[in-house]
Amino acid sequence: MNLRADLEWIHQELDKVKDPTFIEAIKNMLKYNKKVSSQRISKEQYNEEINASIAQINEGKTYTHQEVGERIKQWAKQ
Repeated sequence: MNLRADLEWIHQELDKVKDPTFIEAIKNMLKYNKKVSSQRISKEQYNEEINASIAQINEGKTYTHQEVGERIKQWAKQ
């Protein structure tokens, strides 16, 4: 595996992405990776994240299982 080549490819592909939901998912994965690789979060931070998630649900920013499946199929075609 050539890490440098993989990173370059990822950068090029990300420049093409126009779907804000997909970008948000990538951001969340990177944030999660950063947290996991450092130390545990505080109870306060945990509660803030839970509250943010609940707010997203209340605002209707959710997808059904079927919608997620369709989005994955679309991403796989790209």
